[in-house]
Amino acid sequence: MWKTGIFLLLWVFLASGELQQETEPRRLPPPGKLDFGYVPAGVYETLAHYEPGPIGILFHMVRTFLCAVQPNAFPQDLIVKLAKDKFGAIQTEYQKAIYYELGFLICAAVGLLFAVLVPLSGLFFCMCRCCDNCGGEMHQRQRKNADCRRGLLGTLLFATSLLITMGVLCAYAANQNLSSQVKNIRRLVNSNMRDLHTFANDTPMQIDYLISQYATAKNKVIYDLDNIGPLLGGRIHDQLDKEVRPALDRVLNIAGAMRETKEALENVGVALEVLQEGTGKLNFNLSVVRTSINRTLNDPGCHDEKSDATSAQLCRNIRQSLSQLQIGANYTRLPKVTAQLEKVNDVLRTDLSAIVQRGYASVNDTPHMVVEQTRSVVESVRGLVDGIGNNISSFSKVFPVQSSLSNFTIFISHAHAKIEDHYPEIDKMDFYRWIGCIALCCMVVLVLAFNYLGLLCGTLGYDKHASPTTRGCISNTGGTMLMAGVGFTVIFSWVLMGVVTIIFLAGGNMEKLFCEPFHTKEVFKVVDTPYLVNPDWKNFIPGYMYNDSDLELTSESLYSTCKENKGIYSAMRLDKVFNISLFLNTTVFTKDVVSQLDSVKIDLRGIILLEAEGKQNLMDFSEAGLSEINYADYLEEVNKGVTVVDLLSFARDLEAQTDLMPRGVLQTALKGHAGTLRQIHSQQIISMEQAMSALNQSMRFLERTATDLPNKVLAVLDAIEAAQYLISQNATNLINRETGKYKATIVGYFHQYIEWVKTSLALEVAPCKPFSNMLDTAEIIACSFLVDSMNTFWMGLGCSTLFLFPSIILAVKLAKYYRRMDTEDVYDDIETIPMKTMEIGNNGYHSENPQGIPNPMMTSVPTYDTMNRFPRASAPPRHIDW
Repeated sequence: MWKTGIFLLLWVFLASGELQQETEPRRLPPPGKLDFGYVPAGVYETLAHYEPGPIGILFHMVRTFLCAVQPNAFPQDLIVKLAKDKFGAIQTEYQKAIYYELGFLICAAVGLLFAVLVPLSGLFFCMCRCCDNCGGEMHQRQRKNADCRRGLLGTLLFATSLLITMGVLCAYAANQNLSSQVKNIRRLVNSNMRDLHTFANDTPMQIDYLISQYATAKNKVIYDLDNIGPLLGGRIHDQLDKEVRPALDRVLNIAGAMRETKEALENVGVALEVLQEGTGKLNFNLSVVRTSINRTLNDPGCHDEKSDATSAQLCRNIRQSLSQLQIGANYTRLPKVTAQLEKVNDVLRTDLSAIVQRGYASVNDTPHMVVEQTRSVVESVRGLVDGIGNNISSFSKVFPVQSSLSNFTIFISHAHAKIEDHYPEIDKMDFYRWIGCIALCCMVVLVLAFNYLGLLCGTLGYDKHASPTTRGCISNTGGTMLMAGVGFTVIFSWVLMGVVTIIFLAGGNMEKLFCEPFHTKEVFKVVDTPYLVNPDWKNFIPGYMYNDSDLELTSESLYSTCKENKGIYSAMRLDKVFNISLFLNTTVFTKDVVSQLDSVKIDLRGIILLEAEGKQNLMDFSEAGLSEINYADYLEEVNKGVTVVDLLSFARDLEAQTDLMPRGVLQTALKGHAGTLRQIHSQQIISMEQAMSALNQSMRFLERTATDLPNKVLAVLDAIEAAQYLISQNATNLINRETGKYKATIVGYFHQYIEWVKTSLALEVAPCKPFSNMLDTAEIIACSFLVDSMNTFWMGLGCSTLFLFPSIILAVKLAKYYRRMDTEDVYDDIETIPMKTMEIGNNGYHSENPQGIPNPMMTSVPTYDTMNRFPRASAPPRHIDW
């Protein structure tokens, strides 16, 4: 039946609904990485873990005792040999079995010996007491340490009773614990059954989710196919752009240089006109200033050295510096650049920048070219992707989902119902067990009751002034109860020890041969022993399920995998029935998709980087005559400056010398000439210096541009030709490389889906924790509930039974101190009693008229009649007893 259930689970696991199409497209993750979400999973409610609570201390004590009794390792080899020979090897292996069970056998022998000897000893003890031996005589000899002995015996009996009480309480606690845990069996079983229903209900949903997530991979593939231009074409463009853009940038730079050259030539022409015109005016103005200053220096004040030597000397200095008031550069000799400007204007009639932009646009159109050239391939792959989804959907229809699911659910429900039918019997059996254990405990409690009542009555009723023959009723009752406890001990102890021995042998061996090896997984090693169940099967489970006993599937691996809540597909090695990897590799990742992607052919020969007109324009620019300009003459004149001397400095010096002259017409006239120089500087020199600066910058730019211009243009044309050749002839490798990456990305989506399905099947789909929970639950019920409780019961009851033996001895000895005696010891003082005549019987005790013959000695001494003094007198104690 269980095999049928396993295969029903297998059908449910392999079955699935139709492929779910997403009504709304999911938000696509970053390129290359797919997000399939989390597989929906139910929550298993069974917590297969047992915490015994405070009684766990007793459980641990029992296990420690069992380890001391049975320290041998688990007899795996012996059990395997016995199982293989169907217990026929017991005759040859009995020594090993006896050696392993030696501790249990010794303890059992002690228990049986106790059970036999205690009632036997009790029988002889009773017979002995009936003959007034073994403490049966109702006479107590008086001793000096009688009170001390009575107290010691009472204390020891009370302590022993307390130990017996503790044992009974342990047994009672274990008995109650078992009864209370039996009530939890229904909860654990119901929880396990609900988990099985959850497993059966969630598995098809999880399989459907796995299949539906193919849409995620499909949508991503379609997304990449729809965007093949930006993705594949963009990558090709980026790689080409690394080689092509620098060449086009260089052409674009030359186009900019053409415009800047034109501007520089125009600036040269304008600056040259300004400088040539300004030079003539400046030369005339400087001549006028020199003439005016010379005329002013002819003043008589400049020649009267006798009256004003300082002014005369200053006038001579000023006259000598007038030669510096001249122009510095002669721009009239510099040629114009009109011819070069006209040629450059002719070159600029062709818009080279627009031609370069068309080259850029042609390169940037690579994604669109890829889209147009791969349109048919994309449509084919689209059809294949849709076909793969249809194959997965059609495959799922092969399996009878509903029937398999309903059959398995019926199987679970039927099994649960059968278990429910046994609950009344379990409760009834547990009730009888509880009654039996309580009865056993009550036997010990009865003995304890007599012990405690005897101690209580004896202690409370004891009167140390009373003689043994005159003890009170309460004290005598206490002694009688102690003897009654002794009697019940003899009656019940063999029953108690017999029960303890039987439960000890059963529970102890169950703990050592199953519970403890289960926790250490040595039981699984026995079950997984090759060829144990069937001589032809190496491994039992795969041999029975798949007819392949060599498959590495053991009960330990199955239990451990399910314990980790992994999928049943990996736990039971269902790939032997249905290899999901092979199915997905042949269904999802088809050769048709790869072949279609391999057929992608991209031709970029339609890309033109630079048209012939643009190339000719570059050549014309290199022949514009810029190298014919005499840049040295221009720069030589520019570097000379506008005037020989700085007019502002000359004017300041003139004013400084004038300030040293006495006030007068001469000083005023010279300061006026200084002002005229400043006016010439501000009106003419500044504008000419600006023109000179513009001319300098323009000529230097033209010089840099003209330097090796033809070679520069040829280098640019070579770079353009090399880039064009790369596009037209050598781009195949680049295209193939990028196409391969694109294909790998597309195929990678399928691989991601396949790997995700494999991982989900192994870890998330149909997690088989309920099956390991069922085994753990069985172990909890058998070991934690039953074995631990019963072991604790026999430990408590056994300890109580063992302590009943010293209780017998102590109770018998203590009872004589509480019971009323028939005779007692008598003490007579010889000095006050001249003679003592008594009839001494054979036993040395006094009797009033032994054998019915009157004693003549007693009649002769009536004053000392001991019978009148002590109605129950006895002979005086011997010195050895005193």
